[in-house]
Amino acid sequence: MVEEVGPALFDRAFAADPYPAYAWLREHAPVHRAVLPSGVEAWLVTRYADARRALADPRLSKNPGRHSAAEHATGRVGIPGERSANVMTHLLNIDPPDHTRLRRLVSAAFTPRRVAEFEPRVRELTGRLVDGFAGRGSADLIGEFAFPLPIYAICDLLGVPAADQEDFRRWAGMMLHTSGKRGGVGRAVKRMRGYLGELIHRKRGDLGDDLISGLIRASDHGEQLSEEEAAAMAFILLFAGFETTVNLIGNGMLALLRHPEQLARARAWVAAGDEAALTRAVEELLRYDGPVELATWRFANEPLTLGGQRVARGEPVLVVLAAADRDPARFADPDRLDLGRRRNPHLGYGHGIHYCLGAPLARLEARAALGELLRRLPDVRIAVDEAELRWRGGLIMRGLRALPVEFSPEPKSVGDGVSAV
Repeated sequence: MVEEVGPALFDRAFAADPYPAYAWLREHAPVHRAVLPSGVEAWLVTRYADARRALADPRLSKNPGRHSAAEHATGRVGIPGERSANVMTHLLNIDPPDHTRLRRLVSAAFTPRRVAEFEPRVRELTGRLVDGFAGRGSADLIGEFAFPLPIYAICDLLGVPAADQEDFRRWAGMMLHTSGKRGGVGRAVKRMRGYLGELIHRKRGDLGDDLISGLIRASDHGEQLSEEEAAAMAFILLFAGFETTVNLIGNGMLALLRHPEQLARARAWVAAGDEAALTRAVEELLRYDGPVELATWRFANEPLTLGGQRVARGEPVLVVLAAADRDPARFADPDRLDLGRRRNPHLGYGHGIHYCLGAPLARLEARAALGELLRRLPDVRIAVDEAELRWRGGLIMRGLRALPVEFSPEPKSVGDGVSAV
């Protein structure tokens, strides 16, 4: 067992604000061996240069089977419940050449054109969701907005029928609100995986213009994508594209509400229709308090040195994106939120061959969401003492349980409530 040194990690105070602890680690122990809440020991990489190299280092495998402690590899790394639900073969935990093949097939279906064409639907969803509470004068921006938006969006993109989308919303809620209880997450994963398998089987006989149909077409022309792989790919697109967007919107709004001068800048850009400035603002929110705190698991294929520390073969490595993106060696005044920051090569969505495939969709959703909220709720403010805000448990993601806000109610004629979106 490793002896802990330095600041406390993974307790409630750390969850509320991990950045002072990460600053200490960057300065004193940039590659630090820590005991995680699960009991697994792993190396935490906190400096930007080390993090960027580690994310692209082929000696660090994504395959949990390479974990040196076999008892941990069966369920304490990766997505909770993914083994029992048979969704292991996806982009987050495989290496080349399998990763190269699967990413090429998924990329053929998940194109920039498809994401761009989806923008009107995303803007329609954001508008209808805000309609549901704008006339009331108060809302929980997580439960009523940031949570349902990406679920409905990714279901539409995947081609999940409207009649089934409430099931997905319920399963996603189980994943989000029982993140510290592995059994609940595992059950939700299993239900989603089972449904997606059935949906893919049905769609083979009735292809449409959705993402799952695109995955099937890609597999039917040349390279093979099995039904099992297609279901795992659809699941990971949903899983990775859901909670990251919830957190990006929630964390981003909290950061703006805590920085009135930056909030005023963002409002001015929204009013002027300055999409370029709003795009830069989203990038800064990704850097400042992004949705993914730690990159997903990596395991040393061979002995190697990271930041002056010797990592043995099979040992887990976790790249701390949140720490790297506040590294003063790479970012000027890194603890300051600056929506106009021009040079912003943050690692919020990773780096290298495992760079997040769904990043364009998440950015689109964040721009649309923040724009709609700032346009429709001109005096929005936090409705509780900030000490009452709570962060969800979990190792990889960073996000609020709820974000209660209040604002001047919008005239009733603008929106009478949200029904089926």
